[in-house]
Amino acid sequence: MEKIELSQIDPTFQSKSETREDVESETEKYLSRMFNLLYKMNAQSQWSLLIILQGIDASGKDGTVTHLFSGANPQGMRVHSFKEPSKEELMHDFLWRCHVEVPQRGETVIFNRSYYEEVTTVKVHKDLLKSQNLPSKLLSKGIFEKRYQSIVDFEKLLVESGTKVLKFFLHISKKEQKKRFEERLKNPEKKWKFSKGDLKERKYWDEYMDVFTQMINRTHSEHAPWYVIPADKKWYRNYAVSKIIVDELESLKMSFPKSGKGDD
Repeated sequence: MEKIELSQIDPTFQSKSETREDVESETEKYLSRMFNLLYKMNAQSQWSLLIILQGIDASGKDGTVTHLFSGANPQGMRVHSFKEPSKEELMHDFLWRCHVEVPQRGETVIFNRSYYEEVTTVKVHKDLLKSQNLPSKLLSKGIFEKRYQSIVDFEKLLVESGTKVLKFFLHISKKEQKKRFEERLKNPEKKWKFSKGDLKERKYWDEYMDVFTQMINRTHSEHAPWYVIPADKKWYRNYAVSKIIVDELESLKMSFPKSGKGDD
């Protein structure tokens, strides 16, 4: 597969042939189609959908979650946001806390961050490995290469069990991140999302772009490809994510069961 270079992808990209109004109109159509497809998936209860959202701080993960929920029946969709691992989670393998949250048949689950933090944030801040109680002999230079392979194998297991895995990297510019941080500080409804740690992590921007690029290329596969979404423009981000989800779900050629025992 062709290598992906984040530095070569424009975070401000949009189709020059369409206006924002046109794109937002198309997005609404995709949301309507997505609702029907997810409803069909829930009724059939054979396939499931796992949506993984990754990106640097303020890249729009929460906003994407809100957007997707506007196009789905909440009964068949849930979101799990992965924060700093708990003591219990640190006593298991790095995939454990995510594996227990994957969707059951007919369900859609959105991971707001995921096990990919273990090959990005942990790779930038290698001291975090010390808190994972791993045997010292396993803390070798090859630990992240092994984690990449474990992730590829894990996603293959999910796919072979009927879970469609869609991975979105929300790609924003450093300038846009600064703008969004400033907006959070000015908006009382968003100020709670800002922390001094955000500014500290911003200093590692180049390191993060490097590990994100490595993450995408090492875990991009035919069964679970990465989609890099230009995300400076929220309206274009929503359009791109919606279109990909609809196209991928339609490829499953799902159908409603001929009979069943519904509650209503």
